[in-house]
Amino acid sequence: MSIGITLMGLLVGFLVGLTGVGGAALLTPVLILIGINPSIAVGTDLVYNSITKLFGASQHWRQKTVNGQMVKYLAIGSIPSAVAAIVALHYFESYFHNQEQIIRHSLGYILILVSLAILLRTVIEKKIRPNRWQLKPLEEKKMLTILIGIVFGFIVGLTSLGSGSLFAVAMIFLYQMKTSEMIGTDIVHAFLLVSVAGLLHIGYGNINYMLVGNLLIGSIPGVIIGSKISAKVPTRPLRTVVALLILVSGLKLV
Repeated sequence: MSIGITLMGLLVGFLVGLTGVGGAALLTPVLILIGINPSIAVGTDLVYNSITKLFGASQHWRQKTVNGQMVKYLAIGSIPSAVAAIVALHYFESYFHNQEQIIRHSLGYILILVSLAILLRTVIEKKIRPNRWQLKPLEEKKMLTILIGIVFGFIVGLTSLGSGSLFAVAMIFLYQMKTSEMIGTDIVHAFLLVSVAGLLHIGYGNINYMLVGNLLIGSIPGVIIGSKISAKVPTRPLRTVVALLILVSGLKLV
């Protein structure tokens, strides 16, 4: 089991490094489909995600490719919203004993949404032209940015999914940023969001620490290898294939 989980981490890390697609969308449904309880899968993935995103966030912060103001506005909405989702799930389990069913079905629908978001990003990332929303300064979009944080933060708290893919699509459509700044801002915000959500899951005991360790042993070298060869491999077709795999996983969970 340990070797299998480590190899799965290696594969997921490799695909993340190669395509830039979020690890949670690949990992969480696989964990559930191999028999891990949905709540444990979500909590474990959030902690795993927090550790892996720490390295990327610190690198982008050093490179000054982070829009701190946008991170602040997104976090103002997303962190309380994710906390509310996790607390609500805990109370649903206490009173109705249906937490696992809610998470499983929510994961299915959000995976379908995430796969469509990845496909959309692949198609429009280099084609989209500046629109009126992009041309507005960030201060004029403060409430919109917080609202985006609230909606997607709730989804992340509920399923562990979307901390990268959904926010990235919103950034492409609504904000005019350099690609490096968009990626850096997305990763730093995602690190803050999944860290708080992960800590809350730790408090509720929804973490399999051995699973986290086995995944990290595989995924860290996987990300490094995938990142190194990403410049030599056409990533758009691969990203499309990964999005279709995520779509199939979502349909299986619905």
